[in-house]
Amino acid sequence: MSLYRDDGIVLRTWRLGEADRIVVLLTSDHGKVRGVAKGVRKTRSKFGGRLEPTSHVAVQLHRGRGELDVVTQAETLDRFANLRLDADRFAEASALLEAVDIVSPDREPDQRRYQMLLGALRTLDERPAALIVPAFLLKLLAHEGLAPKLDACVRCGADAQLVAIDPGEGGVLCSDCRQGRAVSPSAVAVMRAVLGGGLSEALAVTDQRVCVEVDVVVTTMVEYHLERRLRSRRVLD
Repeated sequence: MSLYRDDGIVLRTWRLGEADRIVVLLTSDHGKVRGVAKGVRKTRSKFGGRLEPTSHVAVQLHRGRGELDVVTQAETLDRFANLRLDADRFAEASALLEAVDIVSPDREPDQRRYQMLLGALRTLDERPAALIVPAFLLKLLAHEGLAPKLDACVRCGADAQLVAIDPGEGGVLCSDCRQGRAVSPSAVAVMRAVLGGGLSEALAVTDQRVCVEVDVVVTTMVEYHLERRLRSRRVLD
């Protein structure tokens, strides 16, 4: 077995046997890895509490022959204490972790995806806003090459009276071509801002109607492309 170190974010965990835990990490240099943290569920474990979902940690692992590595050390880099103390914030953070877990192949490094997730968790922990999760999911779609077309009708090219959006069509549609879900100009403007470099302006939006609409539209698009529902978003709803 070979030893390696990396920084990572804990995406999810589950129990293994009486005292062990399997940990899924999105790491900076090794991509998504799965490791066994032995004995972490014992009361005397030195790093059991450091390996919980949302934790940002510096880890040392042994690479095994199978799919599971062995976690031998873990040091906390960011605790994100506010996420752990607030049920709503933790539910939103769980949506970020779940989406990244689904789209990330095992052992394929992607620095951009890692930094996006880390930045979103920090923002959610320090400066929560209603649109953090949908904005992240929309940018994640763009990173995966699946960003919706929002500047003109995906069928006829019209750039006015854009009244609907359809993930199967790949973006917005005008009143003549409309199908899918109705969408307001305000929601389209927010999504354009997220994808066009105006993330700060988008996160400053507080209109509840617009925030809910954007959240529903983006979640629908993400679930369409993932071909599965995001459990954490349904729990939050």
